[in-house]
Amino acid sequence: MEQRILGRSGRNVSVIGLGTWQLGADWGDVSQENAFAVLEEAYGSGVRFFDTADAYGDGLSEATIGAFLKAHGIEDVVVSTKAGRRVMPQRPEIYTLENLRSWVDRSRTNLSVDALDLVQLHCPPTEVYSNDAVFDALDVLVDEGRIRAYGVSVETRAEALTAIARPNLASVQLILNMLRLGPLERVLPAAREAGVGIIARVPLASGLLSGRYDENTTFAANDHRTFNRDGSAFDVGETFSGVDFATGLEAVRRLAPLKPQNATMAQFALRWIIDQLGVSTVIPGARTPEQARGNAAAADLDPLTEETLEAVRSVYDDLIAPEIGERW
Repeated sequence: MEQRILGRSGRNVSVIGLGTWQLGADWGDVSQENAFAVLEEAYGSGVRFFDTADAYGDGLSEATIGAFLKAHGIEDVVVSTKAGRRVMPQRPEIYTLENLRSWVDRSRTNLSVDALDLVQLHCPPTEVYSNDAVFDALDVLVDEGRIRAYGVSVETRAEALTAIARPNLASVQLILNMLRLGPLERVLPAAREAGVGIIARVPLASGLLSGRYDENTTFAANDHRTFNRDGSAFDVGETFSGVDFATGLEAVRRLAPLKPQNATMAQFALRWIIDQLGVSTVIPGARTPEQARGNAAAADLDPLTEETLEAVRSVYDDLIAPEIGERW
């Protein structure tokens, strides 16, 4: 699989990675046996970037990845994790050197590593991105050998642009998909100029862009696509990219005819993302080995034509932009 440099981390990562929120929590129940099967299929398909967080299942996702890599003696996967969201309510003052060191050490234990490849602030309060002391603390953790590089995971374009100005920032993780085009205008160009990597998350808009859903689709009670449609648990932009479910379904119906004949809708959506200049990797989740294999195969598709890219933009401008505006 094609590999790209992940910004200032200097590490090579596969253009298709694996998001592992599904292996921890908030997507219904997933057994460890099934989680291992997903990780094994992803690795066997060329995926060399796993993204997790200490908040996914309160460390379950991290521990699962750590156990899998150790059991198979795998050393060529870059693992990124995130820190900060285990503490609620979120307050800017919790992002201290002492707390960051404690969170990082817990993740090191979960992942069974001496140094974490990449640690990202996990969508902290907006004020954190402007706090010099927080980024000084992250520099200390690099100097101490606890982490090799650090980045941020953001909710908004403004947060991304503030973080990109930090001189030692390796990467920005943000929502980017065919229903969320806002970052293409300023964020990706700014990241390219600064040498900051871009990790695209929620690439299928919580499954909407897979084309498998319709008006009769329901989700488990413990699935965020049921309990967070109004943003009552966390930022609503994380669920269906903040797009109303019915509007999203209509957008997918208009996008479907643009799909290459040899691709699934999910593969089409992933190919669209890795065709955006400046993207380092995209991290679709997978609950089954078949999904992991299918996601990885998107890297084998030919780049999309300019005509197709323009048609995707037209659907976004017509249906999605009027609904979400400049919110994200």
